[in-house]
Amino acid sequence: MNLLKLRAMLLETHNLIYLSKIDFEVLKRHFIDGEKHIQIERLKGAIRNKLNRMIRLNRARVSLMEKFQQMIDEYNSGAINVEVFFDRLLVFARELNEEEKRGIAENLSEEELAVFDLMNKPDLNERESMEVKIAARKLLEILKREKLVLDWRKRQQTRADVLLTIRNILDKELPRSYTPDLFQQKCDFLYQHIYDSYYGSSKSIYELVD
Repeated sequence: MNLLKLRAMLLETHNLIYLSKIDFEVLKRHFIDGEKHIQIERLKGAIRNKLNRMIRLNRARVSLMEKFQQMIDEYNSGAINVEVFFDRLLVFARELNEEEKRGIAENLSEEELAVFDLMNKPDLNERESMEVKIAARKLLEILKREKLVLDWRKRQQTRADVLLTIRNILDKELPRSYTPDLFQQKCDFLYQHIYDSYYGSSKSIYELVD
C-alpha cells in the first residue's frame, strides 16, 4: 500500500465527521483556504460511513454506493479536478441527508420504507403506489407478530413459513401490473432482506444499529 493511500485511510478514520452535523458552508471555507485534500478525505469518510449504515438498513439504496464509487473513480483517474470533485461530494452529501428523511415524506418508518422500496417498481401510478405501501405495512406487521419467532432462521419449517407468508401477501396485495417474473423476484428479494435483517423475538438490525 502506498503512502498516499495509507494517509487517506488514516484521515478517514481519525477525522471522521457525520453528515447530519456538517455545516457545509464552513466545510467549503476550509476547502477554499487550502485544506483541499484533508477536507475531501474527511467528507469521503463521512459519506462512506453514512452510506454503509443506510444500505444496511435498506438494500435498495445500493445504487447510491455505486454512484459514490463512480465519482471517486473519476477523480482518481484525473477526469475531474479536486474542486469539481469536492463540489460533487457536497451535492451528494446533501442528497444522502434528504434520502434519510424520505421515510417521513412517504409516511413510513425506516423498516417499512425498506420493504416498500423492495416491493416498489417505477411505473406505478399514485393509487398503485399506495397499495404497495399498504402491502408493505401489512407484510411487516404479520411477519413480526406471527412468523419471526426466536431462532426462526435455524429451522426449515419456520423459514418456509416466512417465505410462504411473503408470497401470499404479495399475491393478494400487489397491483396486477406485476408480471410473474417480477413477482417472483420481489418475493426473493424480500425474503433475503427479512432473513438478513430480522433475527426473531423482536430482534432486528433496526433495534441494533446506532
